[in-house]
Amino acid sequence: MTRLRTTTFAVAGGLAVGNLYWAQPLIQEIARSLDVSAAAAASLVTVTQIGYALGIFLIVPLGDVLNRRKMIPLMLGLSAIALISAAVSPTFSLLLAALGGVGLTTVSAQLLTPLASELAAPEQRGRVLGTIASGALIGVLLSRTISGAVAEFIGWRAIYVLAAVLAVTLAVVLSFIIPRLEKRPATNYFRLLGSVFTTVAQHRAAAPTVLISAIVFSVFSLFWTSLTYLLAGPTFSFTVGQIGLFGLAGLAGALAARRAGSFHDRGLSVPVSGVALGILAVSLLGAWLAQSSVVALVVVVIALDLAAQATLVLGQTRLLSLPGQNRSRLNTAFIVSNFLGGAIGSALAGPLWTAGGWTTITLTGLAMVAGALLVWLFTRRALTDQI
Repeated sequence: MTRLRTTTFAVAGGLAVGNLYWAQPLIQEIARSLDVSAAAAASLVTVTQIGYALGIFLIVPLGDVLNRRKMIPLMLGLSAIALISAAVSPTFSLLLAALGGVGLTTVSAQLLTPLASELAAPEQRGRVLGTIASGALIGVLLSRTISGAVAEFIGWRAIYVLAAVLAVTLAVVLSFIIPRLEKRPATNYFRLLGSVFTTVAQHRAAAPTVLISAIVFSVFSLFWTSLTYLLAGPTFSFTVGQIGLFGLAGLAGALAARRAGSFHDRGLSVPVSGVALGILAVSLLGAWLAQSSVVALVVVVIALDLAAQATLVLGQTRLLSLPGQNRSRLNTAFIVSNFLGGAIGSALAGPLWTAGGWTTITLTGLAMVAGALLVWLFTRRALTDQI
């Protein structure tokens, strides 16, 4: 994994995962444009995440048997078609279907990550995977800022056209950047899907790592979806462009955690994960206290994204460092669980906001992090044994 290849993989992963979140700061704007309620518009994020989880489960395991040098550019091309469909959708139901298609096809990041794990030398694996995973989270965060800015000036549809152009460009670049790979033996597709579960069961460290990461991603999605309601509400009354700028604060946290994978290379993956979960809990408490202060919310966003990024990077690196040749399947389990958790988090945002506003959101997030800390506490020996 050269520096150029690592950087290209990180950029491609950031764009792919960012596609899932263009709509997040645009919920109110899309609702007005297509004459639906804000709660209905929030389902766009949920449907995209569900589509992504399906794509990860149905497509990513094929990375263990198919030619990824051809497969990854193909998936980027299909994603571009879905993005254009979203851009021209005349009704909410068609937009919902198009964004489900975006989620289903935008899986290239999760094909690139296990490929990078295979190409990287063992002593650099944590750093390489940390950089690529950080690229993906940076894509999530920048997508909010970019989509908010674009929508402010030329409308929400333009962002999907821009994303389609970038996807096609990266498809061409990756067709040259990805090296020629050794051919792998074919296997039955349904047996391949079933082996996702058996591969996780083979490793004591896998199941608790997957569960902790899924909880963290659920909290992450709950927080960011709900933050849109808070910032657009009467306390702040921010525009979509101003809401999108909060992605820059999250970006600072993501950049600070960019080298979290290096803790794995130094044998500190499990204890640092516990510390990150503690920071996540404290940041949620701070979010509750900071609900009327922009400056305090910016600090909270940086801390929360730092903690979430560190936990997710270290969890994924532990999984992809386990022995065997089934990294795409382990990554499938990791990402499907994360985005099912994310879908749950974004789906809870609307009802929890209606029920009790920001206080209910932050208390729910704290309860979920407490559960993740308990899993970490009781399984940390199993997590350490197989590093």
